[in-house]
Amino acid sequence: MSSFPSPLFTASAGFESACQIDALPPGHRSRGLHGHSYLATVRAELPNGWAPFPGSEVHALRDCLERCIAPLDHALLNQHITQPTDENVARWIRHRLETEFKVPGITQVGIQSTAHSGVDLDANGHAHVWRRYRFQAAHQLPNVPMGHKCGRMHGHGFELILHANQDLGGRDLSIDYDHLDDLWAPFHAQLNYQCLNEIEGLSNPTSELISSWLWERLKPKLPELSWVTVYETGSSGANFDGERYRIWKEFTLDSAVKLTRAPDGHPLAGIHGHTFTLRLHLNAPLDEVHGWAMDFSDVKQLFDPIYKAMDHHPLHELAGLPDADTASLAAWVLQHAKAQLPPLERVDLYETRGSGAIVSHGPVEELIPV
Repeated sequence: MSSFPSPLFTASAGFESACQIDALPPGHRSRGLHGHSYLATVRAELPNGWAPFPGSEVHALRDCLERCIAPLDHALLNQHITQPTDENVARWIRHRLETEFKVPGITQVGIQSTAHSGVDLDANGHAHVWRRYRFQAAHQLPNVPMGHKCGRMHGHGFELILHANQDLGGRDLSIDYDHLDDLWAPFHAQLNYQCLNEIEGLSNPTSELISSWLWERLKPKLPELSWVTVYETGSSGANFDGERYRIWKEFTLDSAVKLTRAPDGHPLAGIHGHTFTLRLHLNAPLDEVHGWAMDFSDVKQLFDPIYKAMDHHPLHELAGLPDADTASLAAWVLQHAKAQLPPLERVDLYETRGSGAIVSHGPVEELIPV
């Protein structure tokens, strides 16, 4: 396990708040008093010894986040933040976590104000505005092996996320949700309730090629575009940033766990359980024939032995595991799955929504909503 980089710990917590944003033009729906169910997320590289005991980092980070946002819960945000845009709320949380709660190593802070929109602050403090869209479409993959299910005409309720780096615009509110909506509208009209294979440039409409097809057409209109994320299903998808393709496959694990390093009497010391969310991220060159980085079905099949060893099992009994906290488990998965899945570069493991650990061989950039 020591060959892996230090884990990235992540925690999320929600709060209910009202706000009004006077900087918006008259008549804008968000200028008047309104409210949201917010979800805040923080990721941090935490040093050894910061948490009360090894394995408690996620719980300690979540506790700090919950105490940080407590003044915002069931409150008017304008009493704390002058212009409470999602970006400014995220910056307020990051500043408070660093200065008042002394959380070290923060790399990302995100605010999700609705199920389909939010802002993420990256390691450089740049604000990436994101918006989720849906379209219903049919497709078939013409170059898959004979008998492959995706070779048959079928359909999906596709989802995609557009991420734009607002700080590249150099202007306040330069990239807001309405601007993304306007840019997306003609693509929605072109893709929704269509057969993707019949659209120029999408004769082989894999998730990877849909993401780059959109990138090529949106980037000239939106220079701030940073990623295009396409969900083919709720548990698999692809991401393109103009240079490389990354795919992910998601699993759920209904498993028992206990932490051997937790002190006697601590709740984590006793056997308990979670419905874990496990996400595998893979990075590989695009196969020019098939149009994918790797077949999602192959990912699922190759990972299946490890999945079966974890699902509906006591995870603290896995061989070679120092403890059953999410960071140790994620590193264990990366170590054991890498042999069967060489393109695997990152494992996310969440014990609850947005709270868990990430172990990666490469940079962790986008905050894909959980």
